[in-house]
Amino acid sequence: MTILVTGATGNVGRHVVEQLARAGRPVRALTRDPAKANLPAGVEVVRGDLNAPETLAGALAGVTGMHLMSFFDNAPLATAPEIMDLAVRAGVRRVTVLWGGEPGPVEQAVTAADLEWTLLEPVEFMSNALTWVDSVRAEGVVREAFPEVPSAAVHEGDIAAVAVTALVDGGHAGRTYTLTGPRALTVHDKIRTIGAAIGRDIGFVELTREQANQRLRDRGVPEDVIDYVVGWHAAPPESAYTVVPTVEEVTGRPARTYADWAAEHADAFRP
Repeated sequence: MTILVTGATGNVGRHVVEQLARAGRPVRALTRDPAKANLPAGVEVVRGDLNAPETLAGALAGVTGMHLMSFFDNAPLATAPEIMDLAVRAGVRRVTVLWGGEPGPVEQAVTAADLEWTLLEPVEFMSNALTWVDSVRAEGVVREAFPEVPSAAVHEGDIAAVAVTALVDGGHAGRTYTLTGPRALTVHDKIRTIGAAIGRDIGFVELTREQANQRLRDRGVPEDVIDYVVGWHAAPPESAYTVVPTVEEVTGRPARTYADWAAEHADAFRP
């Protein structure tokens, strides 16, 4: 059972690839630039672009499971119908979808296809804090908006573990899984946790909503996505800060804590 992982060099996709490889499962990693993939030995790395479905036929050959991103290049993946048509014709039987926000073309295409699908809805990635690395290293400070709004962010490795379980073991068809960490934390909580991991007090500067908008504009994020992302952080739905046991129920082990994540990434925040 060869599994194709899209977004294979991203925060979640890399974990999916590594966990499948450790389990001895045939895994094929899709990336635009195989030379820069830096994935484990034994992983088959192939070139392809989700925005150009005509490049995917070879990558899908012999594949029976696929991990698919719903957002690509900061936008919903508009080519999803073509990709799913290729996947079904290639014999793919199971797909996990990493949700990127509101239901969009990927979710619609996958749920309409004749295969087993599982939607993964992480409320927020713990790895989002990596956007603070430069300011923490250079100035010892984090700049962020809405610091008192809680979020039950989930470790990206736990998102991957749920995807791997669904792809390898089956029994999760037609399910939509909300994924959280074990605690809802504010920005201040996260900063204190990272500070403890690196042995350094980290300062904080609160951004206005417009400053938060502009920061995403500077990163090339489209306006409609900015409105959604910043609006979500300003007033998240109750599900964003309600802890659920899905990770443990699916994988058989508790979700990792923010302290676990901070310890794993401490070196990135140190000067």
